[in-house]
Amino acid sequence: MQANDAQTLVLCALADGQLHGYAINSAIEQLTGERLGAGSLYGALARLEAKGLVESLEEQGRQRPVQLTGCGREVLERELRAMARVADAGLRRLGVNPA
Repeated sequence: MQANDAQTLVLCALADGQLHGYAINSAIEQLTGERLGAGSLYGALARLEAKGLVESLEEQGRQRPVQLTGCGREVLERELRAMARVADAGLRRLGVNPA
């Protein structure tokens, strides 16, 4: 899985609200059937925070939840719409009706 894929998965996991690392990975596993490695997950979180797409919240015990920023929501929506267009076009070219 590429870095941008991991970042998109993290943003998708956070679309419902704030989560901590383990919960993010659990949400990704529900979505894809696979978990990210710790380096991929926390690397993606660090890159997303540096871009201003997610923000860390106050620690809750040993866990630090993160949430999407307004900009993060906009970027995720744009990315998902672009992915949907590509998926629809690819399915049509395969002769499969898009869902």
